[in-house]
Amino acid sequence: MWNPFGEEHEAFRKTVRRFAEEELAPHADAWEESELFPNEVFRRAGELGIFGAHFPEEHGGAGGDYWFSVAKAEDLPRSGLAGVTMGLLVQSDMATPVISDLGTKEQIDEFLKPALRGEKIAALGVSEPGAGSDVAGIRTVARRDGDDYVISGQKTFITNGTRADFVTMLVKTNPDHGAHGCSFVLVPTASKGFQVAKKLKKIGNKSSDTAELFLDNVRVPRRNLLGEENQGFMYLMQNFQTERLVACVSAAAAAGYVLDEAVDYGRDRQAFGKPLIKREVWQHKFVDLYTKLEAAKAFNYRIVDRYNTERYINKEPLGMDTVKQISMAKIFVGETTGEIMDQCLQFHGGWGYIEDFRIARAWRDQRLLRIGGGTTETMRYYVAKLMGF
Repeated sequence: MWNPFGEEHEAFRKTVRRFAEEELAPHADAWEESELFPNEVFRRAGELGIFGAHFPEEHGGAGGDYWFSVAKAEDLPRSGLAGVTMGLLVQSDMATPVISDLGTKEQIDEFLKPALRGEKIAALGVSEPGAGSDVAGIRTVARRDGDDYVISGQKTFITNGTRADFVTMLVKTNPDHGAHGCSFVLVPTASKGFQVAKKLKKIGNKSSDTAELFLDNVRVPRRNLLGEENQGFMYLMQNFQTERLVACVSAAAAAGYVLDEAVDYGRDRQAFGKPLIKREVWQHKFVDLYTKLEAAKAFNYRIVDRYNTERYINKEPLGMDTVKQISMAKIFVGETTGEIMDQCLQFHGGWGYIEDFRIARAWRDQRLLRIGGGTTETMRYYVAKLMGF
């Protein structure tokens, strides 16, 4: 496969790998059991420069391109903690890029720079109980009151939501205009009227916290508006592409680690007098799975190259063809990695159904890719529209 990584990318990858293997992986079982990882992980990632590698230097980053984010997303899963990986990627690739793109100097100093240092924890607040993939249907309203917005509503499925210092939140500033009435506002969680209603229990990604949030007349300065009022839906559609692309990259990497571990298991596991991996039926299945994974990775890299060119080199909004292909990748990578996890669990037999084996956790964790950031069905709907069907 074409290798887009230079010496600086590889040095950064080694930093992420050591962090994942030496500082995260030893705690995998404990953090999964407690369904939370310590806030100190954010600060440590910030100290290592993991959050800011692909952000401009003037925003507190290292000035690298998007391939640095790819290296990060590929090596964090070595920890065996999909929940930690997700929490960290929300911080670096979902809740903060829109601040870098649109933020004023004051917003960047107050919110973005501390987040990249790991000193503040960020969350992205879009989904609501009645509006998931159909984000135009959100009902959280921000009404003007002098120099403030007063926000009331509810958000759910919010990663990092129980402990975030601020939420990059999509709200309705013009409730009568659907998607054209949405805006992004930075909401400090210490604000009066902001409440974490509950921490949600999930079937996977257990080490991350996912919250339901209530906002009861939360007063936020209008200077916390990101970009232009009522343009939030357009900004979100650009931001979603980052979320979906980094999720695809991370999922493909995680599936590769699971495949390799399954093969190692099959070399040791004896069945009817010889190693399980020597059974032709499984050899053929693994050949097919590795082939599909290579196709998924190549698709990811092709799109990352386009994304990097448009956003980091040309500094332009993403073209519609790139948006279409990111949605296609989310469909293909989601289904491919789902098949890989399912077959690897089957390969382990009864042991694959036991919590002591990593495949059980990986199988559950992967399922989110076909839901989060837009369901597979929603991705097909978007792609069909972009293709003129």
